[in-house]
Amino acid sequence: MSLPVAVFASGSGSNLQAILDYHASLDAPPWRVELAVSDQEEAKALERARRAGIRSRSLPVAGRSSGDVAGETLDILRFSGIGFIALAGYLRLIPADVVGAFRERMVNIHPALLPAFGGKGMYGMRVHEAVLAAGARVTGPTAHFVDEEYDRGPIIAQWPVPVRAGDDPHTLAARVLRVEHLLYPRVVDHLARALSRGCRPAPFSPRGTAFLANARATADVERAISAGFTED
Repeated sequence: MSLPVAVFASGSGSNLQAILDYHASLDAPPWRVELAVSDQEEAKALERARRAGIRSRSLPVAGRSSGDVAGETLDILRFSGIGFIALAGYLRLIPADVVGAFRERMVNIHPALLPAFGGKGMYGMRVHEAVLAAGARVTGPTAHFVDEEYDRGPIIAQWPVPVRAGDDPHTLAARVLRVEHLLYPRVVDHLARALSRGCRPAPFSPRGTAFLANARATADVERAISAGFTED
């Protein structure tokens, strides 16, 4: 039976699209994106979901109590039978009751090498500005489990991305996002496959068979490994 997955996003949903595209490239994966949720009614992520034939829901958060948001969130997830959640540019803190209900079944992608450059208020271009201000020579995305604090859950996978001389926040963001689009769908696939079998996931390996799921993915990833993600 296919595991229903929900993707939460606040903005454009490019990581949602990357997950959908990767799913479409797989041969009968045992999971599917069933639902897209956003705290922004006009989020482009919801438009992407609707174009893909996926149910979408807006979930207002501003001005509401954590308990109220948690109750509505759990109702939405239970109605859809969701077994796994991927946060993809979702900027709200997940209520503790939802975290508890989906412990080790909810993941996030952050555009820096945690634990550096994470925490409340560290999202989007702010992260890349902080990386450059600190003089860091390497950055990159981190996939991690979600807990009750921003960006503090156990790390699943990281992928270093070089910071180049002359980078500004926009050029650096574009390079990291390219890597996110390769890494995150494969992390989602790796974990969702384990959950669909009712077992704990093995440690994630970027060179594992779950990561290199088809010829095109293999070529993309191996090229990225050898280039160190320094290509434009």
